Amino acid sequence: MYLGHTEENMALSFSEEQAMILDGAREFCSAKSDIESVRKLLTSDQGFNADVWKEIVELGWLGVAIPENFGGSGLGVGSVVPIAECMGKNLLATPFFSTTLAAQAILRAGTPGQQDLWLPKIAEGAIATLALIESEDWGNETLTCTASEMADGLVLEGAKMFVTDAAVTDLFVVAVIYQGNSALVLVNKDQVDSKAIQHQTLIDETKRSSIIDFTGITVSKDAMLDISKTDSTLRDIKLIGALLVAAEATGSTAAALDLTVEYLKTRKQFGKLIGSYQSLKHPTVDMLNQMEAARGLVYHAATIVGDDSLDKDMEVACRMAKVQATEALLFAGDRAVQFHGGMGFTYECDAQLYIRRAQWSQQQFGDAYHHRKRLVPLLLD
Repeated sequence: MYLGHTEENMALSFSEEQAMILDGAREFCSAKSDIESVRKLLTSDQGFNADVWKEIVELGWLGVAIPENFGGSGLGVGSVVPIAECMGKNLLATPFFSTTLAAQAILRAGTPGQQDLWLPKIAEGAIATLALIESEDWGNETLTCTASEMADGLVLEGAKMFVTDAAVTDLFVVAVIYQGNSALVLVNKDQVDSKAIQHQTLIDETKRSSIIDFTGITVSKDAMLDISKTDSTLRDIKLIGALLVAAEATGSTAAALDLTVEYLKTRKQFGKLIGSYQSLKHPTVDMLNQMEAARGLVYHAATIVGDDSLDKDMEVACRMAKVQATEALLFAGDRAVQFHGGMGFTYECDAQLYIRRAQWSQQQFGDAYHHRKRLVPLLLD
């Protein structure tokens, strides 16, 4: 059985910087995203509060994983995890995840000119997103969206699904096939006609996603990231994406647990608080145990993931965190609904927000089966 390097495999640390970020994020997210605010945004067009987004930019969160020479703080991806967890606990909707992952793509595969242009802009609040997949299957890595050479640059052809925050983004990082190889191309928002964007209806109404047809869009050859780094970068950002989703899901699990416990402490049946019944006590403890297991795996991954290409131990850590965290949220969301009885199945009950988040989180960057299948060859000799 593959166990990797023992010290790295067991690594779990929490730096002073991460602790400060976590404390600040807890206070900010709690103040800016109470349940009432969350519900008000469910039916809004952009899905987030623009004033809150400006405050996030001013806090420097977009630059946490961007090096100092590009206007960031250079704390690394691991320091983004506490922010993601707090956003998940308070269901705070922003383009933070999309932008952070797009910045990682540019940081890992961008040319010096692309990095100099876009990373400072992102640190200052520009919104960016990834356009990676063409079906609902994250396991299908076949690309049909292409970039072909023309006299004046490259012309794109094909559509992408589940492009998050597409309606508000300033920059798309698009995965294509170029001369038989995978490539990443930068497309400015002004190059995408509004008619090419088809908004999708998602089970998690705090999220925004679109189908975008990039056919006919022409970009300069300078818009292509370093093609020699494309494959490793695509792999890395999918794993980092899985880690950030896991961190967010862990926070949402904690919120679902809090909601459930509060209800168990107040609801009475047959003259007794329902929290006194063992049939409800034991699953609630299971929710807590699964959440703590997820948090441990998430922060282990945050400890070892760095700015360089992810190695085998890092891949294992990200995949295990994604499996545990999203499975924990699925269980917690389901129990939250069930324990609220008939009311739990209504739209007005806040428990439904978590079971919807669970369904969305499970699928993003691959579900549990997707990651377990890929863990087998990594863990077994």
